[in-house]
Amino acid sequence: MSNSPRVLLWTDTPGPYIDAIAAAGLAERVTVAVLARKDAPTPAQCADTEAMLGWGAPPGLLPQMPKLRWVQALTAGVEGWLALPDLPPQLTLTCARGTHRESMPENILGALFHLTKPYAAAVEDQKHHKWTRRVATPLNGKTLGILGLGAVGQEVARLATALRMRVIGTKRDGAALPGLAEVLPPERTNEVLAQSDFVLLLLPATPATDNFINTERLGQMKPTAWLLNFGRGHLIADADLIEAVRSKRIAGAVLDVFRQEPLPAEHPFWGTEGIVVLPHIGGGHPQRDRVVARLFVENLGRFLDGQPMKEVVDRAAGY
Repeated sequence: MSNSPRVLLWTDTPGPYIDAIAAAGLAERVTVAVLARKDAPTPAQCADTEAMLGWGAPPGLLPQMPKLRWVQALTAGVEGWLALPDLPPQLTLTCARGTHRESMPENILGALFHLTKPYAAAVEDQKHHKWTRRVATPLNGKTLGILGLGAVGQEVARLATALRMRVIGTKRDGAALPGLAEVLPPERTNEVLAQSDFVLLLLPATPATDNFINTERLGQMKPTAWLLNFGRGHLIADADLIEAVRSKRIAGAVLDVFRQEPLPAEHPFWGTEGIVVLPHIGGGHPQRDRVVARLFVENLGRFLDGQPMKEVVDRAAGY
């Protein structure tokens, strides 16, 4: 029996990760096991696994894995992992932060174009053989406010600046960033809300950001402004947003993430005029596993060599 560290790939798409391990020259240094997402680790896997890639874990499982030292989450958000009542304190948890950089910025731009260009309305007109003169609203000169200037937020800012939008936002340290007109600390969020024609939410889900967008903050936005949430569903107080849109206190919202997914059929978001519901399309794309695999194998090499890993979750901060 091999004495090499045992790695469990708990995913329905293990191929890109196995290929990446081989391409990185690590295949001879580890013993890899594969497990479908719907299945539970066997007693032998629980006893021997030292590193694991996965979407999440049920309560009670991780304490049964005495050799487990590192988990690579397949998502950027790790609130599910951190909510586990028995998450071992010594376990290193790394997230997939930054791996949405390829697809999510494009989908966010798509939402901006959807709100300002009449293509969707023209498609509906075409179904009825109806010629309607429509006028597109320029993004040039509009202000985009980004709450959460991480890797994705900074890439959105770069692309929006190329469209000659004015981009402002918040970042924990408030340090200036290239191409942004203004970067403010979170305690000055109200200034970003007041200036923005479009407010983009990219904050992580933490106790501090739960219901972050509520009646008070919605009231700080322009009546003509749109809210876009591509961060986490828990950022928004649902009832407060519905009331703000129905009463025209803001123009509307584009939502890609929700507290419960799939969004229940009876949820009022579906029927609220001015709210666009997207089925969590923001970060996914056909090659995403290959992108995450690059991060995973880099961390695997660091794990084997005893070096600090990338994208380690700060449990106190919540991401």
